[in-house]
Amino acid sequence: MKAFKKRIIHLHHCRGINSKGIIKIIQSDPTLKNLYKTPPSKLKSIIHSSPEHFSKFYYDLHHLKIDQILFNYQKHHIYCLTVFDPDYPYLLKQCYNPPLALYAIGNVSLLNSPCVAIVGSRKGNIYGRKAIEQILPALIKKKITIISGLAKGIDTMAHEMTILHGGKTICVLGSGFFHIYPQENRRLAENMKKEHLLLSEYPPNTKPQRWHFPMRNRIISGLSKGIVVIQAEEKSGSLITADFALQENREVFAIPGSVVDPLSKGTNFLIQQGAKLVLTGDDILEEIY
Repeated sequence: MKAFKKRIIHLHHCRGINSKGIIKIIQSDPTLKNLYKTPPSKLKSIIHSSPEHFSKFYYDLHHLKIDQILFNYQKHHIYCLTVFDPDYPYLLKQCYNPPLALYAIGNVSLLNSPCVAIVGSRKGNIYGRKAIEQILPALIKKKITIISGLAKGIDTMAHEMTILHGGKTICVLGSGFFHIYPQENRRLAENMKKEHLLLSEYPPNTKPQRWHFPMRNRIISGLSKGIVVIQAEEKSGSLITADFALQENREVFAIPGSVVDPLSKGTNFLIQQGAKLVLTGDDILEEIY
């Protein structure tokens, strides 16, 4: 691994600094050759962090054994890439606030394949399953990679049914690889490691946090040509993903549902707001091709 990339990943593992702080350091030292020699007073003036945060950052900068960490990742077949790498996903790189670093296990070539996201409620039911069955075959036939977030309900159905139908799928996590969430999907995640792809912007030892999941959604939309919302309540994380998609000029699709079903309130609302009503996979293909 080149020194510049290794230093970015080292910075990404440090506590007390966010992506904006790392970008400021890179702007100050574009090659990062002076990263470990820069006086603490100068570093602090560059990133403008609080004393508590800077103390954690500076400690990790000089005490984390990044070579050992990367060797451990290699043993677990974890691939690291940064926004400066040529194989970083093109569509994601065009988005506002793309992840500075990504960690991947599996078929990394899927990152630059045509993708469609399927998202929806954690309470997804038989109607949601039948809707996925209705739209998947046409997408898989066109070699579209299906992206979702491994959550219970619709996400899980999307991953499982894509694999069942012989397609390819990407799972974007809201945690690191060593803390798969939800735990009941560990086996599914394990099954995806060879022919499919697990992806996260969080270093592998990062535990899931509530605020990780809205941030995860911007990656799901950023990688995709379009977002399909299958079932969603009135206030749903899937609507956050749809918002990200609209901001990035991606197509938004929604499956209609009963006006008295709480799981259709979100999707029916999206259709009211201009999302394309979807009945088959061909409805999606005619918009993204």
